[in-house]
Amino acid sequence: MGDDIHLETDRIVLRRLTADDAEQLWALDSDPAVMQYLTGGIPHTRAFILEKSLPHYLSFYDRFSNFGFWAAIERATGEFMGWFHFKPYRQNPDEIELGYRLMKRFWGYGYATEGSRALIEKGFCQHNVQKVVATTMRANQRSRHVMEKAGLRFEKEFAFPGEPFPGWTAQQCLEVKYGLTRAQWLESAR
Repeated sequence: MGDDIHLETDRIVLRRLTADDAEQLWALDSDPAVMQYLTGGIPHTRAFILEKSLPHYLSFYDRFSNFGFWAAIERATGEFMGWFHFKPYRQNPDEIELGYRLMKRFWGYGYATEGSRALIEKGFCQHNVQKVVATTMRANQRSRHVMEKAGLRFEKEFAFPGEPFPGWTAQQCLEVKYGLTRAQWLESAR
């Protein structure tokens, strides 16, 4: 694998993001359906991508060799599908947070599950990760289904760490956390 490729699955290549991905990231984050459970459906602007998101994503490469954000590329077509992240969890850096954001046209084909499983396996087998976690809004059934198919288990429900989205109640913005320890993963692999 090249230096910019983090991992490959049967259908996905995860590679480092670059400044050249800015337009694709903006296309991803400008879809209200993609952003429904992230911003209440409010798209990010191109300026937000260039000034905030992309620099944040790229900053991980300077701090970590095995953790960060990666562009998801469909192997068959070479198309940008979105991204995955696998990085220290902000509430507990000993836990590694799994995340994904894919363009809507790639939903429902198992790509999020495939990429998630590959990152989890690589984390446990190659990087001494002891626990993987993921969070989403309680109402985001698609994402919760991916987490469950990837082997993560429900841990808790918690309050959204900010003001509710415009037009949403605090109850609608409740979040959930899922987790999987290395021991649980090894046990399920038997």
